[in-house]
Amino acid sequence: MAGTANGTAEEPERVAELVRGAQRGDALAMDELLTVLTPRVARVCGPIALEDGPDAAQEALIAIFRNIGQLKSPEALFGWARAIAAREALRYAKRRNRVVVAEIADRAAEGVDVELSADIEDVLGRLTPEHRLVLAMRHVEGLDEQEVSEALRIPVGTVRSRLFRAREAFRRAWA
Repeated sequence: MAGTANGTAEEPERVAELVRGAQRGDALAMDELLTVLTPRVARVCGPIALEDGPDAAQEALIAIFRNIGQLKSPEALFGWARAIAAREALRYAKRRNRVVVAEIADRAAEGVDVELSADIEDVLGRLTPEHRLVLAMRHVEGLDEQEVSEALRIPVGTVRSRLFRAREAFRRAWA
């Protein structure tokens, strides 16, 4: 059985087995599932909740494990977890009313144009959390509009509208 870089198997059958174990209260299954889900949840929460991303991710993981028994299809785990993470990150972003904070040192070390990066971060920080959310899910996570719709439990038309408005707001702020 192949595993990920951290040694945790992510084959669909194994993940489904872990979900069923976690639903039965198996602590080892829950621990392994946590190892599988943590980086995915963090990747969703970071661009939305910004500096509160780790806190949002932690809250999302708690919500996932509190409600794991409600997951009807173990195969739907990743989409279900992504939706919970996105909602939790959005809640943090709204509650804290945060603006985007650049990770300038990391980007400079990667050879990224720090001034341009800071300008982009500044413009993104002026967008509403909802607009940052759809932009992050579409352009960072690489989800298509239908997948964003399913993850956020909103109509595809709403996703398209938010993406259009987010892009327009970005263009206006950039100009």
